[in-house]
Amino acid sequence: MLFRSELKLLSVSKKVKLRQSLPLRAEMAEKGDQLDRETISCSICLDLLKDPVTIPCGHSYCMSCIKGFWDGEDQRKIYSCPQCRQTFTPRPVLVKSTMLAALVEQLKKTGLQAAPADHYYAGPEDVACDVCTGRKLKALKSCLQCLVSYCDKHLQPHFESTKFKKHKLVDPSEKLQENICSHHDEVMKMFCRTDQQSICYLCSVDEHKGHDTVSAAAERTERQRELEVSRQNIQQRIQDREKDVKLLQQEVEAVSRSADKAVEDSEKIFTELIRLIQKRSSDVKQQIRSQQETEVSRVKELQEKLEQEITELKREDAELKQLSHTEDHNQFLYNYPSLSQLSASTDSSSINIRPLRYFEDVTAAVSELRDQLQDILREKWTNISLTVTEVDVLLPQPEPKTRAEFLKYSREITLDPNTANTQLLLSDGNRKAELTRQQQSYSSHPDRFTVCGEVLSRESLTGRCYWEVERRGGAVGVAVAYKNISRAGGLHECVFGLNDKSWMLHCGTYSYTFWFNIVSTSVSGPGSSRVGVYLDHRAGILSFYSISETMTLLHRVQTTFTQPLYAGLRPYNYGDTAELCKLK
Repeated sequence: MLFRSELKLLSVSKKVKLRQSLPLRAEMAEKGDQLDRETISCSICLDLLKDPVTIPCGHSYCMSCIKGFWDGEDQRKIYSCPQCRQTFTPRPVLVKSTMLAALVEQLKKTGLQAAPADHYYAGPEDVACDVCTGRKLKALKSCLQCLVSYCDKHLQPHFESTKFKKHKLVDPSEKLQENICSHHDEVMKMFCRTDQQSICYLCSVDEHKGHDTVSAAAERTERQRELEVSRQNIQQRIQDREKDVKLLQQEVEAVSRSADKAVEDSEKIFTELIRLIQKRSSDVKQQIRSQQETEVSRVKELQEKLEQEITELKREDAELKQLSHTEDHNQFLYNYPSLSQLSASTDSSSINIRPLRYFEDVTAAVSELRDQLQDILREKWTNISLTVTEVDVLLPQPEPKTRAEFLKYSREITLDPNTANTQLLLSDGNRKAELTRQQQSYSSHPDRFTVCGEVLSRESLTGRCYWEVERRGGAVGVAVAYKNISRAGGLHECVFGLNDKSWMLHCGTYSYTFWFNIVSTSVSGPGSSRVGVYLDHRAGILSFYSISETMTLLHRVQTTFTQPLYAGLRPYNYGDTAELCKLK
């Protein structure tokens, strides 16, 4: 902290330097009016030098002023010049400058000394000297022993007399009376730790007798140590927070770069999709037109043949008509054999006109493709949207504690018929699975489980999700798995919990067991027909809960998920059911 008088010094617009390079005789030879007040003034008190001393850097001050200034730097053990800021260690020994003292005395006799400047008088916001009469000067120091504030002039005895050697001088204060005991009118130099208050010596043997009392200085030392520890802690926290701020700034830049790249890549992918659809549209149009041209050409060719045949038949009909009108019987009979064969022809038309749909089937096929694309886009868009909204650069949010908090992350999940084993009967809008003895007539699909009665959800799970499974009957497996889990082959490859692509809680009639990568873990907890599952994909948290009137944690997994997950169900016995509950 800067010494108060140093603050005054910094506000002065003109700094004074003693012109010590000129010989004293030449200086004295100058006229008195050529020496202004600043030339031989102290730059701390801005008054004529009193007991002038010159410090190692060459600047000169009143002995009392520089002593007071350096007293304020005792804690740092580094002493500086108020003007040039040069530092000295150890504290320089001050010796009175007889040459400057003589010069000041000589100038005083010439009448150069003047009244203090206005800014040295105490204002409303300043601490005034208690000794000054009339218009009071600003106090330079306050004495905790005398309980009096002194200006520079009246402070001199504290520096010059040994009687004041042990007095404690501090920055000017208006609260000196607070150091006086209201009961005994004594300076409070003691501190009662029992009552946590400052007291005087008489208090320590009176109403505070038997209390834990120490000197105020000792308590200050103790509190000073605590203060330093607190400051160190605060400074450490400041450093930690500054590091956090830098990390967050780096994170902001990383998020911006990642977002820009994601936008750019997404635009490229969607552009490719649009280009692919446009190409397929063009291909379909070209195939339709090509087939149209082929069919029209074939029909026209047949049409031309029929028209030629019609022309020939008309010609023959005309000949027969002419023969029928011949009056000469002999001529008629002569020509009839050659023409009668035409009338005997039994050929009938081979064209069978029937209602055809022509290219309507193509339209239906394209319409079916559109519907499938819409379904895929609708499903995948939900995943994309959830993936975007789950971007979180800050510290992970705490895991929910109450069921109401869990329900905030509930997901509407359905089962995918294309993954269901043929012994699983799906119902209730593909939310319920039952293990049956009868094989279901599902179509062949590469995603179908073939080894045991398992099924996965249609929806992929990322971010934070919560769902509940209601079970009926005996044992049921509640699982999550990667999409690339095997659907056929050995047990270890495709059964929930027996590989590193799936995690399963086996819910028996009276017990629970957690399975992962062939390793089983016994789980204790209250039996319940309903199990809750909480997933924080990014944080790598998977938790299973027993749900009844209360919510009890059964098992918690902390790992790293590298792919989106899918909910899985596995009823173990015929007639057992597992249902994904509606939570909204």
